[in-house]
Amino acid sequence: MVSIPIVVSIIVLIILANAIRILREYERGVIFRLGRLIGAKGPGLILLIPIIDRMIRVDLRTVTFDVPSQDVITRDNISVKVNAVVYFRVIDANQAIVNVANYMMATSQIAQTTLRSVLGQFELDDLLANREHINQKLQKIIDEQTEPWGIKVSVVEVKNVDLPVEMQRAIARQAEAERERRAKIIHAEGELQASVKLAEAAEIIGKNPATLQLRYLQTLTEVAAEKNSTTIFPIPIDLLTPFMKKMQE
Repeated sequence: MVSIPIVVSIIVLIILANAIRILREYERGVIFRLGRLIGAKGPGLILLIPIIDRMIRVDLRTVTFDVPSQDVITRDNISVKVNAVVYFRVIDANQAIVNVANYMMATSQIAQTTLRSVLGQFELDDLLANREHINQKLQKIIDEQTEPWGIKVSVVEVKNVDLPVEMQRAIARQAEAERERRAKIIHAEGELQASVKLAEAAEIIGKNPATLQLRYLQTLTEVAAEKNSTTIFPIPIDLLTPFMKKMQE
C-alpha cells in the first residue's frame, strides 16, 4: 500500500503545479477569481489559488497578419482586388480579454471591412499613387475601432492592387500616350529656343555685315577639312571688292 506521506506529497505537488505560473517578459496573466477580474500580473513568478483562480496568458508582442484579398470597387467604378498587412499589439491585457471574445479575430474582421470601405472612397489613380496617405487613413480608422479592446494598431500597409487585364492594357496605352505628348512638347520647346537664337544671330549679323563674311570664311574652313569630297563653293563678290580697289589704284 502507498503510504500516507507519499499521497500527501503527490497532492501537494499537484496543488503547487496548479498554483505556480511563470510568465515571460512579453507575457501578462489576466487573473479571474471566482469569475471576477482581479487584474493582469507578470512577468515572473505568479501564485494562484488552486480551483479558485483562473489565469489567461496574453502576448504583448507585435502581431503581424495578412488581410486576405478583398474585392473593392473604386469611386470611378473599377473593380480591383486589394490585400494588406496589419501590425498591432496588445497594450491593455485586461481589456483584450474582457471586452472582446477573440481580439485576434475581431481585429482581422475590422481590418477587412475597413479596407473595403476606405478604398472604395478613392479613384484608381489615387489608389495607385497615394499609398502613403491611404495607409495612414486605414491605420487611424482601425486603431480607433480597436482601442476599446486594448489593441494598438501601429502600421497598415496596402500590399498589392490587382487590376483586370483590360484595365492594365488601358493604363499601358495611357502611359504611352503621355510619353509621346511629353516628347512632342520637348521637341517643340527645342525648336522654339533654336528659332529665338537664330533670330538673335540674324539681328547681330544685320547690324554688322562683317560678321557674315567671317562666318562664311569659317564655313569654308570646315568644308576644306573634309578630304573625301569635292565641294564647289561660290565666293561672294563682296569679299573680292577690297582687293579689286587696290588693284585699280
